[in-house]
Amino acid sequence: MVIDLNGDLGESYGRWQVVDEAALVPSLTSVNLACGFHAGDPTVLRAAIRLAATHRVAIGAHPSYPDLRGFGRVPMALPPHQIRDDVLYQLGALQALCHAEGEPLRHVKPHGALYHAVCEDPATAEALAEAVAAFDASLPVMLRAGSRAEDVMEEAGLRVLPEAFLDRAYLPDGGLVPRHRPGALLDDVDEIAERAVRLARDGVVTAVDGSTLRFAPATLCLHGDGVSSVIVARRVRDALAAAGVRLQPASA
Repeated sequence: MVIDLNGDLGESYGRWQVVDEAALVPSLTSVNLACGFHAGDPTVLRAAIRLAATHRVAIGAHPSYPDLRGFGRVPMALPPHQIRDDVLYQLGALQALCHAEGEPLRHVKPHGALYHAVCEDPATAEALAEAVAAFDASLPVMLRAGSRAEDVMEEAGLRVLPEAFLDRAYLPDGGLVPRHRPGALLDDVDEIAERAVRLARDGVVTAVDGSTLRFAPATLCLHGDGVSSVIVARRVRDALAAAGVRLQPASA
């Protein structure tokens, strides 16, 4: 059994630090780097690229709505052409920094409110697909497993990396419980580790109503902005290893 473990990186800004990235990255196999629209400045991002390269972790772009104040989590009713161009701009900016460090971009994963809009709204999904295809059609796109956007990406000739979430509660329809609702964010280390093993080995997760959802994820997401994210990441990696699951980048 093989699975990818991805997390977000480069989401600090100047002196504001989100997480101890140097402690988090060794537990991951892929990282999603902010592109400056929701977090991350060029100096922060270049340092994150170096850190990922040191640990041989696959680097992906994490484009967002233009929302520094809301950390990219505020929904925006932008026209598709602006979403396309904003994403293309962000990919180019991150690619320039990666090129300077001699590191390739390996995947794309939209961030926050843009991620959810892509998964739910075909027009937004098409805008993302147009941007990625125009930039580099060989780049796979990480999206929520089972979302309608998978078909949109595949129709555009893009490879999809289905993703499941370790620290977010699921609705019965396969969507994520909105962050503002009680119980949306999981923080029990053992529960998260057990979920990781079940998803990697059996492709199942339990929704909030007790129903069983079935996925075939290529990658598991662990958010890095929680206070115990480093501890959780290490526990998840150890649990997967103990279950005989090998970790490697999904973009490999």
